[in-house]
Amino acid sequence: MKNYLEFEKEIKTLETDLESLKSPFGSEGISEVDTQKIIKTEEQINEKLKMTYSSLNSWQRTLVARHEDRPKANFYIKKIFSSFTPLSGDRLFSDDKSVIAGFGLIDKKSVLIIGQEKGEDLTSRIERNFGMMRPEGYRKCIRLMQLANRFQIPIVTFIDTPGAYPGIGAEQRGQASAIATSIECCMSLKVPNISIIIGEGGSGGAIALASSNKVIMLENSIYSVISPEGCASILWRDPSKSLQAAEAMKLTAKDLLELGIIDEVIEEPLGGAHRDRESMAQNIRDVIIKNLRYFENLSRDEVYDDRKAKFLKIGRERGFAKSANLNDVGLGYKESYFGKVRREFNKNQYLYYGLITFLLVLITIITVV
Repeated sequence: MKNYLEFEKEIKTLETDLESLKSPFGSEGISEVDTQKIIKTEEQINEKLKMTYSSLNSWQRTLVARHEDRPKANFYIKKIFSSFTPLSGDRLFSDDKSVIAGFGLIDKKSVLIIGQEKGEDLTSRIERNFGMMRPEGYRKCIRLMQLANRFQIPIVTFIDTPGAYPGIGAEQRGQASAIATSIECCMSLKVPNISIIIGEGGSGGAIALASSNKVIMLENSIYSVISPEGCASILWRDPSKSLQAAEAMKLTAKDLLELGIIDEVIEEPLGGAHRDRESMAQNIRDVIIKNLRYFENLSRDEVYDDRKAKFLKIGRERGFAKSANLNDVGLGYKESYFGKVRREFNKNQYLYYGLITFLLVLITIITVV
């Protein structure tokens, strides 16, 4: 049974009509199927999908990202990778079912795959804790990322979580420390890591595994430090203002690409990833292979510098790059000419304001005399 969102009511009606048209059994028994009407209805559905999904606002994209039928990490892992060997446990406390991790093959190359898994039905969602990882989950990922780094194996992560689990037990076992250590581990790797946000990328629970060389989002996924409902509750004490919060947060793939937070957006099939799972999996596979090939010719230090420069560039015009001076070690900040002028003005703004005021007064006196 298909699930529909609130803004898909007209699409639901058309698809219900289509199913009845395709059925050879009418109210009077076996009847003739009207092929022309079926074709016309299918065209209407495609047109309605195109109109609806081309004008989604930020809150509606959030609802699509959370769609019950949306493909989860486990589906993509099975479809994209071969010879997948899952590995369990953090060697300290237990195994976290909300994250799937192990080694597999893609394009005949070994990769470490990590996927945050929400589950497909109520039973599996409870078992997977709705994709909310506990400290042992992050420590499992850290253990495997360090293993991959030692054996020079690239890492691919699938991000889909509303956030890290906020329970008392998780906090007692060091949730904040586990997230911080996971971010540190991701940033210190000398093998390429690619993160794909397939649904929700929520808060530190997502950033812990998405501090990567390439951060890629599906067209209808979201990535933010807090949910729109949480933001609305904090700012306006009113969760009903989720739409206003979602628009202000710039959490969609298009907005984040323009801001330079992410590197690439993967287009989804018409009507969302859940309407054509096979096509979506193939598109993601092609993007992973393309990005892995990009890093093949880079050394371990170059991979590390690429990731470091990427994050240091966020919010800056030019970012950081290696100095041309051979005696310099590490990365230096590359600033544009206008950026230098603006920084110099801001640094001594009161002096410049005083000079401008003095010149205006002097010009006024000379003019009067």
